[in-house]
Amino acid sequence: MGLVRRHREVRAAVSSAFTLLEILLALALIGLLGGLVVTGANRLLAQGPVSAEDVFWKAVTEARKYALLRGQEVRLAYEAKSKTFDATTSEGSRKFPVPFDGELTIDFLSASSAGRSTVLIGGTLVETRPMPFVTFYPDGTCSSFRVQLRSRGGEPRYLQIDPWTCAAIKDKTTTR
Repeated sequence: MGLVRRHREVRAAVSSAFTLLEILLALALIGLLGGLVVTGANRLLAQGPVSAEDVFWKAVTEARKYALLRGQEVRLAYEAKSKTFDATTSEGSRKFPVPFDGELTIDFLSASSAGRSTVLIGGTLVETRPMPFVTFYPDGTCSSFRVQLRSRGGEPRYLQIDPWTCAAIKDKTTTR
């Protein structure tokens, strides 16, 4: 009788342990859930606050792509009241809202130095002759222009745009 009872105790101890397969499955599930959490967190962080400059580049990219694909000119303008970039074609327009709290001024400026007019506002030299819009052409080029981004109380940021590629010219981003 003692032998049978001892055999039952050993069998109960063995059956309450985890098998290697169960342990591996648990680790795989933990790894899978950890991967989902990390990728979800990365997506949330990537969709964080967007700057006016980010929206400007998105509008430029979309306007240029539309001009190339449709084979027609696209005019890009900034509407200060609604804080949106408007890309307009003969078929209609598309708006790119700028999510910026506070006062923001975005001006398209001529790339040439001829005819520039500047004024001193609050100790900051600001150009005062903006272009009403810039044009993106069906061959992938654009008007020769610069962009002046100003927020209330901040220094203006200038971006020089290459008319052949419609990309920023790196060494001249702060020239006036």
